Amino acid sequence: MLFTLLLAAIPLPNLAAPSPNPKDVRAAVAAALVPLQKGAAGHAEQKTCFACHNQAMPMLAFNAANGRGLTIAPALLKGQADHVSNFLETNRKKFRDGVGTGGAVDSAGYAMFTLELAGHKPDENTAAVVEYLLKTQPDRDHWRTSSNRPPTEASDFTATYLAIRALKFWGPPANADAAKITKRVETARTWLVKTPAKDTEDRVFRLLALKESGADAKEVAAAAWELQQTQRADGGWSQLDNGRSDAYATGSALVALHLGGGLKTDAPAYRMGLSHLLKTQRADGTWLVKSRSKPFQPYYETGFPHEKNQFISSAASGWAAAALALALEKK
Repeated sequence: MLFTLLLAAIPLPNLAAPSPNPKDVRAAVAAALVPLQKGAAGHAEQKTCFACHNQAMPMLAFNAANGRGLTIAPALLKGQADHVSNFLETNRKKFRDGVGTGGAVDSAGYAMFTLELAGHKPDENTAAVVEYLLKTQPDRDHWRTSSNRPPTEASDFTATYLAIRALKFWGPPANADAAKITKRVETARTWLVKTPAKDTEDRVFRLLALKESGADAKEVAAAAWELQQTQRADGGWSQLDNGRSDAYATGSALVALHLGGGLKTDAPAYRMGLSHLLKTQRADGTWLVKSRSKPFQPYYETGFPHEKNQFISSAASGWAAAALALALEKK
């Protein structure tokens, strides 16, 4: 009831906007899945490392599409899971020693998130990452990002959500560190409640993390209200409060509001967000988002469009396709 009242108080434009045609939504998801699969496979063919932009967000879209009449080939899902698992295995000692890899908690957390969505089973590699997440930054009340690659790797809320989700999913009940996991999650929950968000990435992952950590319903509702009230008149969200709406911010906001805040996909705000995504999708099935991160590695092609903007555009297209797919009926 509190969540409903809070959302009802938000002045949103054109609340009577009609729901997008389900056929159009389905067609948009189907079109997006083609380049997302190509980019995911293309990365795995060229690199041994894990890439959240080509694997985690696309896997979220694959997972949302599966079971809604848009089937992803099991071989692709297994291939992606094997690639991520091999990366963790190669670095298993680093994780067990608490050192980790480039990208630190963000990379480790997104890798575990990808394996979860792919249906991977616990093994020595996932156990090593659980150990790493408990050992790293042990004196802090949350997990900090070690990168400055906005928006995907620039928020402590993102790192904290990914760590909490990985520990809760891959740790208990058999894990010997169950008590340590519980304590770190509880400590992080206190930090989440008292710490304000500064941009859309923060708001998205603060909401998801509050929900994942078991925060009170009123705290979750307040975080959802804070995120929803930043929706633009065009139905989208922007990464930065003074920026333009884009698919990364819009897709991630819709997914967070639905999965974290309980917002129904036929709610006015969600419908408007879907309409924005449908209007801004390109003919090749993707969404173009310009990168805000400074490149630090040699350029390479994955097969996903948009050249030097392909990584953020792949992540954005994954979020957008997932948000659209969640609005389709399960079959």
